[in-house]
This record gives sequence, structure tokens and C-alpha cells, in this order.
Amino acid sequence: MNAATAVIVFDVNETLSDMLPMESRFVEVGAPGYLAHIWFAALLRDGFALAASGGSAKFSVIGTEMLHHLFRGVALTCTLDEAVSHVLEGLSTLKLHPDVADGVRALKDSGYRLATLSNGSARLAQAMLTEAGIRDNFDTLLTVEDAPAWKPVGSAYHYAAKALGVQTAEMLLVAVHPWDTHGAAQAGLRTAWINRGDAPYPSYFAQPDYTVPTLHELAARLNA
Repeated sequence: MNAATAVIVFDVNETLSDMLPMESRFVEVGAPGYLAHIWFAALLRDGFALAASGGSAKFSVIGTEMLHHLFRGVALTCTLDEAVSHVLEGLSTLKLHPDVADGVRALKDSGYRLATLSNGSARLAQAMLTEAGIRDNFDTLLTVEDAPAWKPVGSAYHYAAKALGVQTAEMLLVAVHPWDTHGAAQAGLRTAWINRGDAPYPSYFAQPDYTVPTLHELAARLNA
């Protein structure tokens, strides 16, 4: 166990959950699969814009309105409301990436406290982790819905530290998103970037303390 880290905090969307099946949800309502990536990126963009300007809205609210916007002009195979509902329901059916369950267990067995901090719903994280049989490894599942702002605003990470009863310097954020690792680093956390696709890390963001391809590799690095 790395003595500098008391709690490991995980991002959820794309870090723990495999969101590739969302493409099929779009195709099933008559929309092109690539819109799934545009939708998620636009959802994050507007969430970040609200956070930067001092506002906030739930992930589900932004996601719903963004789908209504994206589906305009698309020859859907059902009504607009049915299409939106079908896509959003897909979020509740997502599974973990293959490396997550064993990686989480390895980190827990190493003595770390574990938690999540998502810009999305804690309810969805709860269902996904429970189905995978690893919910009991986590102390708590946190959402920015209870924080002053979305990640990567610093107050989101400070909210998590307060909720967990630790200092930010005692936390390690794990995420696949460079913007998340950057925000966490700026708030005083240590960071781990999960790079499953061998992508380059942006030079303009704070570099992560660890870069690993899987959670199991992270456990090995922390215990080395």
C-alpha cells in the first residue's frame, strides 16, 4: 500500500463503465451510431460551461435536452420521445470494462478505501457495481449532484474529500479523462490516468502521477 494515499476515488462514466454499447442504442432508433460520441461530448461541454459560469444541472437533464437537439432532422424509427427514452435507458444497462472488477478487488485487498465521484447519477453507479458484485468494495458512491459544481471544478474534489473525511493530498483520483485528472491535480489530489487505448496525453494538462493501461496494473504500481 502506498502510504501517501488513503482513499482512491474513481470516475465512473467511461472509466469504470464501457459506454461503447451506447452506439447500438442510437442505431436501434434509426440514428447513426457515431452520434453517441457526439452526444456524450456535447453533454460534458454544456455541463462544464454551466460549472465555469457558476451554474449546474443534472447529467440527466442535460443529456435529455441534448438528445432532443441531436435527433432533429434524423429519420427516427420511432417517436422523438421514445428515441430519447431508449437511449437514456441504455445508461442503466452498461457493464464494467473487463479490467475493472479484478482491479478494484486488488486495490481493496491492498488496504485502500475506495469511492466513486461521478458527474452522473450515483444510482446508476450503484446498480452497475452491484450487478458486477463489487459494490461492497466501495465506502461510498458520490455524485456532483451533491457538490457545488461539476468536475473538473475544484469544489467537486473538495466536496469528495470532506465527504470522505480526508485531505485532498490523501486522495488519488482514477480516470480515463485527462480533463478530470487535470482538475483533480489542480485541487491537490494525486492522479492516475487509465489509458486503455494507448492515446497521447495532452501536454497542456497537468501530467498524471501514474499512467497505466488497466486498474490491475495500477494496483501493481501502487504496491511496488
